[in-house]
Amino acid sequence: MTLDWTEGGLAEGLRRYGAGEFFAAHENWEEVWLGLEDPEKTFLQSLIQVAAALHHLQRGNQQGTKSLLKAALRRLDPYPASFGGISVTRLCEELREWVQALEAGGELSELAFPRIRPEG
Repeated sequence: MTLDWTEGGLAEGLRRYGAGEFFAAHENWEEVWLGLEDPEKTFLQSLIQVAAALHHLQRGNQQGTKSLLKAALRRLDPYPASFGGISVTRLCEELREWVQALEAGGELSELAFPRIRPEG
């Protein structure tokens, strides 16, 4: 199955994620996730974890943020450089920056939110 980021729950979740509405993005993507099979299911689960992590951050839970970002990285690790129309390599680099900043107690406001954007 191909992930179509131009319509439906994936598109709405992407819009919500871009607007910083991470809980809503998580909810939109979860509806799609329920109907998928691997490898798309696990891939989308990792993106849901990223959205949930940033929701935790908005609520002041840095430990929950770090834990979910690490879980997302573990799920994304086996995927190729690009999957489902998303640059996995770029996303993982950005997630690692966030994890390092969280572990170092660094200033998170200087980091852009990890980008989940379809390629092309």
